[in-house]
Amino acid sequence: MTTTITETYGVDPTPTPLALLLLGREADPNSERGVECPGDLPAASDPDLVARARAAKEALGDRVFILGHHYQRDEVIEFADVTGDSFKLARDAAARPEAEYIVFCGVHFMAESADILTGDAQQVVLPDLAAGCSMADMATAEQVAECWDVLTDAGIADVTVPVSYMNSSADIKAFTGKHGGTICTSSNAQRALEWAFEQGQKVLFLPDQHLGRNTAVREMGLSLDDCVLYNPHKPNGGLTVEQLRNAKMILWRGHCSVHGRFSLDSVNDVRERIPGVTVLVHPECKHEVVAAADMVGSTEYIIKALDAAEPGSKWAIGTELNLVRRLAKAHPDKEVVFLDRAVCFCSTMNRIDLPHLVWALESLVEGRVPNVIRVDPETEKYAKAALDRMLALP
Repeated sequence: MTTTITETYGVDPTPTPLALLLLGREADPNSERGVECPGDLPAASDPDLVARARAAKEALGDRVFILGHHYQRDEVIEFADVTGDSFKLARDAAARPEAEYIVFCGVHFMAESADILTGDAQQVVLPDLAAGCSMADMATAEQVAECWDVLTDAGIADVTVPVSYMNSSADIKAFTGKHGGTICTSSNAQRALEWAFEQGQKVLFLPDQHLGRNTAVREMGLSLDDCVLYNPHKPNGGLTVEQLRNAKMILWRGHCSVHGRFSLDSVNDVRERIPGVTVLVHPECKHEVVAAADMVGSTEYIIKALDAAEPGSKWAIGTELNLVRRLAKAHPDKEVVFLDRAVCFCSTMNRIDLPHLVWALESLVEGRVPNVIRVDPETEKYAKAALDRMLALP
């Protein structure tokens, strides 16, 4: 019997305008940056596309190292030398100094981190410059500088330590490094916050409010009252001086557009549909979703949990759909479903498709280096300082 995508993942694959946008096949000019590739971009239906990718990669040999984020399409992952989350991939790139070209199949901030951590002679290529990150874009350098002025005026900047999520721009990482803070991932956020509270009395957490709140409350025993939400679009962040002075966690008003879609209704619905299901979600989900879940963890944690799960067990996963579909395929002895009924691809991550990857690789074969991601030396200096503090965490 054939099982449809709708039956397996709770997703209607009908190509509505919203679904096409989420799949990266349409553009929203009000929210996403676009780029035109010079030359011919092969169509996704090109029957020679896979062969062309293999030929180009073989021609480049050890000169190229292809990184594939877990949220990428299967057609891209097939050609990745390594897969992983954003920081693991950046470190993998740094461990391959012989590779002239690092082709990062991820999003812009990830490629920036790879450029910061790799050697000066290496060039980091992002196959489509439109592959950004809505969360990273929710905190600009100007906004964060203004926030620091607000904290200074409130008399608390000198006791506040910035902690920035890896999912942030190089500019935000540099701000963090310049002000004595550290970077964190979803795997080590608790250790980063513990370190920060040893350095000061408060934390400014950028740019994902949910990871900051969930870590502080769920892992460290702080209360929701210890957290305030700074809105960069309101005067003084929408907060009073008293609120800022009383808070322990000053959370930036940012979120992941994928994980932010999951709701308490999603959890209740899947429990009703699948008795005995284990709900496993990413800590970028809303606090009420995390509180209702059975297990919470990073992308790597989710993968390891499924690997270790008993045959016959049932799982509802709250993270990006490409990864959930890949996990379901890798574990046919378990029932693995997507937590929500709605399509939830990462729109900008999905812009790195096979046509863009082929275009990038063939350009390198022809001696042209497209879409190079380069962080300026001053920004790199302070961003690396923040990253080095993270690497030094116990």
